[in-house]
Amino acid sequence: MADTLMPDDEVQRRLAAELPHWQLEDGWIRRQFKTSGWKSTMLAVSTIGHLAEAAWHHPDLVVSYAFVRVKLRTHSADGITAKDLALAARIEQVLMWRPQDEPGSALEGTPDEARFRHMKHEPAQPVSAAPGSA
Repeated sequence: MADTLMPDDEVQRRLAAELPHWQLEDGWIRRQFKTSGWKSTMLAVSTIGHLAEAAWHHPDLVVSYAFVRVKLRTHSADGITAKDLALAARIEQVLMWRPQDEPGSALEGTPDEARFRHMKHEPAQPVSAAPGSA
């Protein structure tokens, strides 16, 4: 069931395996997305807002000039559930999507030039890395 509370060790294991840029902290899973500035931050916030409404599961956001911090937990369960991991995965997938990295993609993706960049893509962490160790 989606509202079943997950123990912290299971959350840590799932984050390390599935969402290495996310961390478990104070009963929330969280991630900070770096952007190139205000317009890009607003694009990210709007995208997260759309995904949250579609999922009917709403994160807490901290919004600043060049970053947006996403915090997820299921309030009705008073902790982390499968809902949080599912929405985190979708946010990660959409915000970090780079069509140019997909073999055979018909889309060229955002040019790798400072004037066009909007999200700052971190290098992938090895699956065995613990969340927050990079």
